[in-house]
Amino acid sequence: MNSATLYRHRWLMIRLPVALVAAALAGLAWIWLYPMPETRLTISSGQADGAYRLFADRYAQAFARRGIALTIETSDGSQQNLERLRHSPAQADLAFVQGGFGWSSQPGQPERLGGVQTLASVDIEGLWLFSRDPALTSLEGLAGLQVAAGPQGSGHRVLFQRLLSQQRIGLDEVRWSPLSGAAARDALVRHEVDAVFMVASSQAPGVLALLATPGVHLATLQRTAALSERNGFLETRLLPQDGLGQNLPAADTPLLTTPTHLLAREDLNPALKRLTTAVAMEVHGQAGPFHRAGDFPNLRRSDFPAAAPARQVLGGGLNRLERLLPFWWAQVVQRLLVICVPLLLVAGLLFLFIPALLRVRLESRVTRWYGELRFIEHDLLHHNLDIGGIELSRINTRLRKMEAAIAAMPLPKELAQRWHTLLQHVDFVRRRLRSYRGR
Repeated sequence: MNSATLYRHRWLMIRLPVALVAAALAGLAWIWLYPMPETRLTISSGQADGAYRLFADRYAQAFARRGIALTIETSDGSQQNLERLRHSPAQADLAFVQGGFGWSSQPGQPERLGGVQTLASVDIEGLWLFSRDPALTSLEGLAGLQVAAGPQGSGHRVLFQRLLSQQRIGLDEVRWSPLSGAAARDALVRHEVDAVFMVASSQAPGVLALLATPGVHLATLQRTAALSERNGFLETRLLPQDGLGQNLPAADTPLLTTPTHLLAREDLNPALKRLTTAVAMEVHGQAGPFHRAGDFPNLRRSDFPAAAPARQVLGGGLNRLERLLPFWWAQVVQRLLVICVPLLLVAGLLFLFIPALLRVRLESRVTRWYGELRFIEHDLLHHNLDIGGIELSRINTRLRKMEAAIAAMPLPKELAQRWHTLLQHVDFVRRRLRSYRGR
């Protein structure tokens, strides 16, 4: 197909295909390279009566205001939450995991870190050990007792068994009960268990209920500094008297604590990581018994690899578009700017460049024919006295071929005037050529 035909039908044969290709590329990039975030997320929280569930309920409300449905899945604790994130395919998008399951874990299990990222440390959990009279002051006092420390594999039991092993207390020296939360409290009140151990936020209903139960005492453990030194994820803090309410606790109590990590799948959409971090700032920004307002969320004691989008939000907040626009509109505008605008610019340049290139080629052909006519006129001008019949025949043949080539290439309307002018010049040279006959 020649350039003249392409130029004459440039809207159909050049610009329409360019527009279709640009639209196809934009669609593929939108779907595969920069997909829109999911509209539904799943968070693995913890037991139904624990603080993780309270946090998850607040997250669900915050996500709902932003157009995202958050499904809350209860679990046996941190270990199951972590397994759900790392499962293939993933069984959860977000999860709460207590400290001690990542880098700071003494057994050192780096394979646990793969596939998940920390969005933030969002709270401080205490290691709560409750008993009836007499109050416990050391872990050695648990030997021979029945202890409710959550189901096998739960974060409570995993951490408690680790502490017992470090104190050289055999796990078979303790009788284990899988109860936790409200069920453990009721069992302690009914003397069905001798002690209850849990790793939970100070806001956990089970903790508050046990602190308020007459005859139940919060253990004041000795040598907590040694335990925190041995376990990098633990820290000794002081729970002040009346810190959780009147006479809750009844006296200042040193308490081992560990951070709560909000984790996400590594392949979760970055926009959702940013949004989740912003939601965490909204939910966990208030003061607590162990920290001041604004201390959480943070990444100061991250137990897992930190997500870059979370660092961005914790350091400077959401980007300008996500601050000014609703979440979904911000995502649409971002993709328009990143995908559609560059493709639109490229398509616009091609809209202009390809027809312009074809026009230059057509004009160059006309110019070339003008140049050939000038050569013929030059020959006639410098050989007009001795030009012979053979030379005139050769020139005439060149003119006929030129005229045929011009007639075979219908130029567009924009070049029609030059086309007619060129034919007139060919005819002018032919008439001049006839004047040489008979000389």
